[in-house]
Amino acid sequence: MSNAHPSIDPITLSVVRGALETAQREMTTTLEKTARSSVFNLAHDYSNALFDHLPEMILQGQDIPIHLGSLMPAMKAVAEYYGDDIHEGDVIYHNDPVMMGSHILDCCMYKPVFYKGELVFWTVCKGHVTDIGGPVPAGYNPDAKEIYAEGLRIPPIKIWEKGVRRRDVINLIHSNMRSRRNQEGDLNAQYGACAVGERNMIALLDKYGVETVRGAIEELKNMADHHMRSLISSIPDGDYHGEAVLEDSGHGLGDMTISADIVIKDSDVHIKITSPPQVPYFINSYAGNSMSGVLLGLMMFAQVEPPYNEGLYRCVSVDLGEHGTLCNAKEPAPHVNCTTTPMETLTDAVRMAFEAAAPERVTASWGHSSGINIAGIDPKTGEQYVTMILASIISGAGATQQMDGWHACGPLSCFGALSSGDIELLEYQYPILIHKYGLAEDSGGAGEYRGGCGTVWEVEPLDHTMTVIAFGEGRQHPTMGAGGAEQISPELKVGRLEILHKDGQTDLYRKNTVTEITPGERARNTNPGGGGYGSSFDRDIQAVIKDVQERIISISAAKIEYGVVIDPETLMLNEAETEYLRRQITA
Repeated sequence: MSNAHPSIDPITLSVVRGALETAQREMTTTLEKTARSSVFNLAHDYSNALFDHLPEMILQGQDIPIHLGSLMPAMKAVAEYYGDDIHEGDVIYHNDPVMMGSHILDCCMYKPVFYKGELVFWTVCKGHVTDIGGPVPAGYNPDAKEIYAEGLRIPPIKIWEKGVRRRDVINLIHSNMRSRRNQEGDLNAQYGACAVGERNMIALLDKYGVETVRGAIEELKNMADHHMRSLISSIPDGDYHGEAVLEDSGHGLGDMTISADIVIKDSDVHIKITSPPQVPYFINSYAGNSMSGVLLGLMMFAQVEPPYNEGLYRCVSVDLGEHGTLCNAKEPAPHVNCTTTPMETLTDAVRMAFEAAAPERVTASWGHSSGINIAGIDPKTGEQYVTMILASIISGAGATQQMDGWHACGPLSCFGALSSGDIELLEYQYPILIHKYGLAEDSGGAGEYRGGCGTVWEVEPLDHTMTVIAFGEGRQHPTMGAGGAEQISPELKVGRLEILHKDGQTDLYRKNTVTEITPGERARNTNPGGGGYGSSFDRDIQAVIKDVQERIISISAAKIEYGVVIDPETLMLNEAETEYLRRQITA
């Protein structure tokens, strides 16, 4: 860590830090309160950040990890693309994964902030739009063999130029998207967020001046650098390995392994990713998105204190492997599912490599995304609606060495930053009836400390035919546990999509698919829970009883997975049978 900036006293540093955090929070509030789609105003699938003129990230919000890691290389790619052709009043839009975007549904807005004629900051807002065109509503096309079959790619393009709104360009973009009204509202909300951030940053400069603010920001970067280097230097030098399995999610490609090898020397760490060749299926990840997966794996392990800015990663170098592989895809690889699959598997591999270096910090994994999108024609308005049901990917958090995993907190790719929204508001916005939304019994991984439960979400269309698109993974392999946790009943821990027909028949899907349902039929999506930690037969018996009483685990799972026998009538412990069963199991 460098010495503190000589002109920045601790009070000024604290005030500038607070002003940056306030600017970012006000951007988030603006987006939430003015956006039209449920993906923005209910689920909060967006992220806001501030960059300086370099451009380096000076503050990342506590937002969606799949956005934040890719924002750094994306911001640099956009700035490099325009070079000196950046002017006051410009606003740039971008989603292209080939130019460091995450996936084409995550559309990002970049607003340069000028002060007295000088480019000083960037305010940046990235959000998951409800649709991006292409053959499948909501963008997830499991039949795509190349990126051109997925939707609209937007390389860096100015949608405001020197303060003038480019109506022609914006119209071109929205003309390629379904649910235009929502798309227009969300774009305006993104612009409002960036403008609010700009206003706050200019006010900060008016008060303290460019030199003082830049000095404070540099000191905040140094603080972040110091926090990460202190952690890395506490780990023994050496080479460490981690790997995780990516399940076959639909095209018969088979399970695939993603590996991470890290080399720690003093306070520096190098991360090398190895993944299979890219595939003709929408799970390839381009470099920007893969950086998010790598950095999330690091941050899950590190858990360093704020500030969170680009200084955290000065001591980190990354090699994503050969170009043309699953985690370093090249054009024209299809990719839309990449922000969950394989990003979450990549994250697990990186986290496990670091845990091999410091086993005392090991934790279980969080549930992976296994969700659905819905689309149709609203019979009341005659307009098409499209939405990603973020409530359908709310999975369970992993257990640690000290506590159970949190319920309904995942998925891993969003790491607690995603919201499901109120049932009533979803039913108000769309012609649907939600029959069930709650915790999925028995979904949490068994262990001395139990994984958090995933969720189950069940919907029926009203007076129209509804398209249901399944995406993600976690429907074949349960979430990874840690510390000796065993998968005794893996079939209970995985995700699944069930279509409930009027005649009582049920179709079960454990792969990504596109299907339709009509009124009287229901789509029920169940998410995986988090992984458990330690042997489940060491779990406190009273904790098992409490879980049964709260319907976190079933009576049968209590016996099979925990060796605890409970009377189904009274829900009381059968001490004799429990003692006998646990003695037999552990013998």
